[in-house]
Amino acid sequence: MTSTTEPEFKARVLDSFKRQSAMQLIRASMESIEHGHTEIHVPHWDGIEQQHGFVHGGVVGMIADSAAGYAAMTVVPANASVLTVEYKMNLMSPADGDKLVARGRVVRAGRTLIVTNAEVFAIKQGQETLCALMQQTIMVMHGKSEK
Repeated sequence: MTSTTEPEFKARVLDSFKRQSAMQLIRASMESIEHGHTEIHVPHWDGIEQQHGFVHGGVVGMIADSAAGYAAMTVVPANASVLTVEYKMNLMSPADGDKLVARGRVVRAGRTLIVTNAEVFAIKQGQETLCALMQQTIMVMHGKSEK
């Protein structure tokens, strides 16, 4: 993994996360930002449930995509932004818990493409259950800032 050239990457990632209205909509929070890693938490509430009372798979995908994408953002220069170009997710068990935790990490960082992955855990009574596994490709957009 390459080293970020921008010492304030944590603030930049958090500022970007706070501008994502989709994350606000589902009540997500960014709980950890490190070089090559991020973690997003979402409380389980009725507004994000599917018909069986589990957190909807689309929400699981949202937080996996964002956690891995923001992990990628920690390793790019300040004058670059990132954009998901592809991901594949396996839903391994129902997202049944008090909250979900998505942990994203950089697998390999290149100049134009970054390969990442994310694991999403359902936390119920303090016990973590892996409910989704995702692999993602991120495009680095040099010289393009976020809106």
